[in-house]
Amino acid sequence: MKKISEFLWPLVGLAAVVISGYFLYQELKTTSLSAIWAAIQAIPPHRILLAALSTLVAYAALAWYDRIALMHLGVRHISWFFVSVCSFTTYALSHNIGASVFSGALVRYRAYTAKGLSAAQVAVLVALCSFTFFLGTVLLGGIVLVIDPQLLSRLEGRLPGFLTDPKTALVVGCGMLGFVALYVVGSILHMRPLTIRSFKLEYPRPAIMGRQLLAAPLELLGAAGILYFALPEGMNPGFIPVLAIFLASFSVALASHAPGGLGVFEIVFITAMQITDAAQKDAIIAAVIVFRIFYFWIPAVISVIVVLLYERGRLANAIGGAAVVPSSVPDAPVVAPGVEHMDPHRIEERLEEKAV
Repeated sequence: MKKISEFLWPLVGLAAVVISGYFLYQELKTTSLSAIWAAIQAIPPHRILLAALSTLVAYAALAWYDRIALMHLGVRHISWFFVSVCSFTTYALSHNIGASVFSGALVRYRAYTAKGLSAAQVAVLVALCSFTFFLGTVLLGGIVLVIDPQLLSRLEGRLPGFLTDPKTALVVGCGMLGFVALYVVGSILHMRPLTIRSFKLEYPRPAIMGRQLLAAPLELLGAAGILYFALPEGMNPGFIPVLAIFLASFSVALASHAPGGLGVFEIVFITAMQITDAAQKDAIIAAVIVFRIFYFWIPAVISVIVVLLYERGRLANAIGGAAVVPSSVPDAPVVAPGVEHMDPHRIEERLEEKAV
């Protein structure tokens, strides 16, 4: 029997799409498709190229997530090329479908079990990749709030007054950096897991922790770079504000459970950009569309092709009787560095239930 949460989160995601879609319509009803298309055409070719390069940086860093997780597992026989293709396909699909922990887990399950990993090992890999993203968001979020505590004032009138106060932003930023510092110190000193009620923090080896702190910010910087380069120079607030707005928009979109954050990401980003005239609105919408094209839609099309070719190859091997003998790999660690709500054992159960 399916759990209530199986039905609840899709409904929450649908509600988020409908509500954000309504507010987005209110924002867009005064503009036109021709004006947005003109704004896209006005983006200089060199900035489009830089946005494309930022996309490559983001997806290369995501591939590094998988590589780091495999290092944690002690798995070294899988090539960088296979890991990169698997990671790219996983994230391209999960970014568009939503529920990235589980939609991404199923793609990884199909790919990595063919290379000899068990369901438990894939579960640990998924948990570590998820926590690496979370860690990068906390680290960069803390840095931007400490550097510029005025950033939350962009949402003044949309959030309670105490949340947009610069002092609150500074305290929140310091708290986020303190969390990362605790993670670093705990890893270096090999501290026992920190448990506070339902929250549990596991400390990895320093070699894993150090790579996490490099890979996670790199992916987010690359993704934010797409928006930064797509915005016109004349109305571009600078990379730090764009990064901060991107982190807030992307985090809210993920929390909404809306497929691909559709509508949710757009309304938060447009609102936080503080539009003052129609030309600005058109340029910002154009930048968001460019972001969707590079970070979501083009990778999704490529990933579908990759999955079809991969499954076709496996089917051909099965029909032809070609047996693929997976390489032996060491047993997975009992836990993945991360928090309890991403418990690898729970992810493993979901994998075995859904995998076909």
